Amino acid sequence: MKSTGIVRPVDRMGRIVIPKEIRAQLNVKNDKDSFEIFMDGDRIILKKYQPTCVFCDSVEAGVDYCGHSVCNSCVEKLKLLAEQEEE
Repeated sequence: MKSTGIVRPVDRMGRIVIPKEIRAQLNVKNDKDSFEIFMDGDRIILKKYQPTCVFCDSVEAGVDYCGHSVCNSCVEKLKLLAEQEEE
């Protein structure tokens, strides 16, 4: 793991600011993107959140259904399954 040399304080609400340069490198849009938070021993790891398909874990773009991401490939499979059920 590479150190950036940047140190930021934790405020009274438990928040830290992710430096603008790092947000730019990760193409993070303020008020739009989110981070996943992981623990690894005494480390906190932040990863830019990228929704994955609820069925196959693909990061392929798809549709949002009831708060869950479904990739186009799985949408097509579900269509076929629905057609088979109708027969």
